[in-house]
Amino acid sequence: MPSKYVSRTIALLTVGAALVACGGAPAPAPATAAEGDGVLTIYSGRNEELVGPLIAQLEAAVGTPVEVRYGSTGEMAAQLLEEGADSPADLFFAQDAGALGAVAGAGLLAPLPADVLEPALERYRATDSTWVATSARARVVAYNTALVPEADLPTSLDALLDPRWAGQIGIAPSNASWLSFVTGLRLIRGEDGARQWLTAFAAQNPQRFDGNGAVVDAVAAGTVAAGLVNHYYLFEKIAELDPATYPVRNHYVANDPLGLVNVAGVGVTAAADDQGPALEAVRYLLSAEGQQYLVDRTAEYPVIDGVTPARADVDLVALESLSAPDVDLADLSSLAETETLLQEVGLL
Repeated sequence: MPSKYVSRTIALLTVGAALVACGGAPAPAPATAAEGDGVLTIYSGRNEELVGPLIAQLEAAVGTPVEVRYGSTGEMAAQLLEEGADSPADLFFAQDAGALGAVAGAGLLAPLPADVLEPALERYRATDSTWVATSARARVVAYNTALVPEADLPTSLDALLDPRWAGQIGIAPSNASWLSFVTGLRLIRGEDGARQWLTAFAAQNPQRFDGNGAVVDAVAAGTVAAGLVNHYYLFEKIAELDPATYPVRNHYVANDPLGLVNVAGVGVTAAADDQGPALEAVRYLLSAEGQQYLVDRTAEYPVIDGVTPARADVDLVALESLSAPDVDLADLSSLAETETLLQEVGLL
């Protein structure tokens, strides 16, 4: 059975089920400043420890007092869906494109002007201009260099079905990034194609862990030979350890569902009384300063040209070289169907 966290997050991102799943709207964090004229209110699905300093920089750059409500991206999406046109939120800062797609699909995000979107590479903008990515992350195969010769690294999703990988792949089935990956697989191969692959993969007895960080730890320990994670988890580990001796590396797979690229992003709410400060906030997040913070703090990919990591240990493979699957990232919102499929094949 899926964890309570997974079920709740999926329900929160499903418009019709949001209030049922929460027993009403999720309780927002207590306000620390009066909401109203002259205050930029942000609903943030990104962790406060991660983006708090960035929000402080944004506040100084925009010159408007900022009020932030933090929660999971699913909780903040459900809050917006509950409040609708009466929401006090001016800006939605989301961890993944699926949540942005769900909120935009409900008509709750306003189209962004072309000059605001312009700094972001085109592939990181919503097709209807209702949101824009602020950083990107690639799916990778993290592998133990002592256990997996480079010649044996998988070249495709289907290569993971080789008997050599039986019991040797780690996954985090309750993690949102795994759910987004499977959702992407459904979009790329269709329901039947995804079911077929997942059924065969389940027969490989993948080892389950609580999160992507735990998967990478297991790979380092040799508990499993490889794991399916986001690229930046390796860089989180080597920031605290000696990268020269740490036995894990990222393997990127091009032209394949294994190389799905997802994004964090932001949208201005249609309910905002004054969109000016919110638009300036988006401009800051897409500025060289804002992008440099995200790249250095999270080791995620920038969404504008000209920004590279300041950390010597962060070696980002150019996304252009990966030929990521052509998926409308807003469609990653169909998580309820993903949960059902994973339950059917015994992977959740």
